[in-house]
Amino acid sequence: MTQKSVNMNRGAALLAACFALLFIIIFGRFFYIQATGTVHGQALAAKAEELYESQRTIEAERGSILDRKGRVIAEDKSSYKLVAILDDALSTDPDKPQHVVDIKDTAQKLAPLIGMEVSEVESILSKDKDQVEFGSAGRDISHTLKEEITKLELPGISFSRDTQRFYPNGVFASHLIGYAQKDEESGETVGMMGLEKTLEKYLHEEDGYVKYQKDGYSWKLPTSKDEITAPENGQNVYLTIDQKIQTFLEDAMNQVVEKYEPEQIIGVVADPKTGKILAMGQRPSFDPNIRDITTYYNDIVSTRYEPGSTMKIFTLASAIDEGVYNGNATFQSGSYPIKGASDIYDHNKVGWGPITFNEGVQRSSNVGFSIIADKLLGTDRLYQYYNSFGLLKKTGIDLPNEENSFFNFTYHRDKVSTSFGQASAVTPIQLVQAATAIANDGKMMKPYVIEKIVDTDDGELVKQTKPTIAGQPISKEAAKETRDILEQVVIGEHGTGKIFDIPGYDVTGKTGTAQIYEDGKIIRGVNDYIFSFLGMAPKENPELVVYVAVKKPNLNGDPGAMPVSMIFNTVMKNSLQYLQIDPTEEETSETKTDGENDVNLPNLTDLTVSDVQNQLKELGVDLIVLGDGKQIINQYPSVETYVLSGEKILLQTSNTIKMPDISNWSRRDVMKLGNLMSLSITIDGNGYVAKQSIKKGTPVKEGDALTVTLKEVEPPKKNEEQENKEENGE
Repeated sequence: MTQKSVNMNRGAALLAACFALLFIIIFGRFFYIQATGTVHGQALAAKAEELYESQRTIEAERGSILDRKGRVIAEDKSSYKLVAILDDALSTDPDKPQHVVDIKDTAQKLAPLIGMEVSEVESILSKDKDQVEFGSAGRDISHTLKEEITKLELPGISFSRDTQRFYPNGVFASHLIGYAQKDEESGETVGMMGLEKTLEKYLHEEDGYVKYQKDGYSWKLPTSKDEITAPENGQNVYLTIDQKIQTFLEDAMNQVVEKYEPEQIIGVVADPKTGKILAMGQRPSFDPNIRDITTYYNDIVSTRYEPGSTMKIFTLASAIDEGVYNGNATFQSGSYPIKGASDIYDHNKVGWGPITFNEGVQRSSNVGFSIIADKLLGTDRLYQYYNSFGLLKKTGIDLPNEENSFFNFTYHRDKVSTSFGQASAVTPIQLVQAATAIANDGKMMKPYVIEKIVDTDDGELVKQTKPTIAGQPISKEAAKETRDILEQVVIGEHGTGKIFDIPGYDVTGKTGTAQIYEDGKIIRGVNDYIFSFLGMAPKENPELVVYVAVKKPNLNGDPGAMPVSMIFNTVMKNSLQYLQIDPTEEETSETKTDGENDVNLPNLTDLTVSDVQNQLKELGVDLIVLGDGKQIINQYPSVETYVLSGEKILLQTSNTIKMPDISNWSRRDVMKLGNLMSLSITIDGNGYVAKQSIKKGTPVKEGDALTVTLKEVEPPKKNEEQENKEENGE
């Protein structure tokens, strides 16, 4: 055999060995892949699914918060999210780039529109990513702003559909409702405060998705078997709050803020027969759409105050129930000595000589109530009654961060002082709960704000709150007698609460003037008090309990009860009329007020404007016609809504609407316009409209952003007759 043949055989053998080794390696690799299903740590099935399967999100909606009649308080609203494409590989046509080409130019044009610094936008656009977003500044983009950005024709700047949490009423029970916002990382809407936070598990939504098979060009295959996971929408929460009564409260508080500039206001309206809270508000407050928050506390449940003379209601009721109260018996007013401590004085320091206990109630005599507590009832028995009235423990209302009361029962003088509202501190909600016992014939009702929770997908009732009796501290007879005696505080010759008399309705209740402590000391100044009134009406069968407190108002010579009465009287009267509670007595033409023509609004759709003008002429309402049509196609407020004389009624006559001149409109009227036209409203300031971002005559459409600036206006000067009436306490 020649050398050449030997070399060829060796080469062939080596080549065969190489092929055999390669075959073994390939076979081993194939066997390994088949056995493990992975390559380089990646699952092949998952990789194939990634290449040939696609997933599309089906967005779910967060649950809405509604009032007791189903009117929206908080809901999800469609908006846009700003996105920037940075991957130049997506630009196939140099003449029509699909990515951000000029970072500096883009940042300079975009930054002022979304409220960011140019440097911040440049930093975001310079990231080593295929696509970027702009955080909270790039979310909740309105349709108007989207069109404004689109007109700039910035390469790589685009939008995706998004949702935002929207509060159509603006400042409206804000510390109760709270707010929700998008989480920066997850992009999910999350409750951050109030009911939005505590009811997160009910309101939270879960997006669904649909999976389908695709080809290499990302087209859906006709043979694709779709896999659908349905979205889970959040559940709807119905509150006991009544939008109309809450609006009465909000408007009245705004008026007091404008006139008296108090440090704080608290207002609560409750149904004493059920414990339902119909309205709850405070000042300062905030607009949850813009979150101009100065305090996160819901003061009605989370802050305790010295109650002042409103506590005398429960001292009086306790003495009557115990059978030790004789209203015709007399005592020496002025001062009451306490052994080993300083004397207790009436608020005028000298008293009114010998007077009856009934007159002492009218005059709000501290001495009279000290005698009741110390001599007639006994402080230990009084303490037991306070406990029965729920004043020593939390109410258990379905709201977070409820505070408990404090009673200083260490020293004898302090024990006596609790009878007239000193040496103690309670929360407003504790006072309201206790007052339900007086109004509800001795049965005390536990307060609550959540009416029911409903599954939006199937309509099933998830949770419902039923009225709960929290105790019966006094008898029916004692409750009735207490109401009769307290009525004289309002209408009696010596009553301190005459300013709270409402023509047509018998009001019963008690005024309060509480001390304020700063740095452990009582501050003393003409404005340095918490002025309050806890009242109910009608007296014989109270339908409403209303508590109002105003802290440190700038009175300018007015009595301390004046700002309180501005809220209490307005809210109580308008609410009773809205609830169609018949007046106790017929009002005369002299006592009849501006609510005499208030009615439920009828259905106005399909009527002509002239027909509506004739139909509503006697009501004295202000008709605002929107559009250029001949017939009404939509109205706000809606059908059967209770409207007041002089209130603005918005009538839509065509689908195309031009922006009206809203100068001097109130915040409430601006929100009406936003509700009717589905505008995104931003309100700055207090008072009445001084500036509007959309000019009069500009066509507007759903989703447009309207920003208005409110300014306080000088109240009209009073004529001599009005000034004389006010000086006489009328």
